[in-house]
Amino acid sequence: MKKFIYLSSCDTCKRIQNELNLSTEVELQDIKKNPITEEQLEMLHSKVGSYEGLINNRARKFKELGLSPKEVSEEQRKELLLSDYTFLKRPILIWEDKLFVGNAKKTVEDAKGAVASK
Repeated sequence: MKKFIYLSSCDTCKRIQNELNLSTEVELQDIKKNPITEEQLEMLHSKVGSYEGLINNRARKFKELGLSPKEVSEEQRKELLLSDYTFLKRPILIWEDKLFVGNAKKTVEDAKGAVASK
């Protein structure tokens, strides 16, 4: 499977998408127009090992809801991820059996390496 999960209104996602120079064989999923499903979330969770690894701790919605990202349980994280696209750390590149989550420099470099190798 080759999929790029992103937010079309996010400049960082757009920049990374351009840097990766993805071919047309990669399925694009804009999470604002096509939110992740519970099935997708479970697959991501199984690869990452936690919902914490998938959650965007800088999401403004935390403040709106009066929550602190560090004080939220794993079950609450799952519920938040399914309730609003802004909680998902992005972008996410699924490249065959590899998963790259977020926009950290090392993550993006590793993703570029995976994409370039095929």
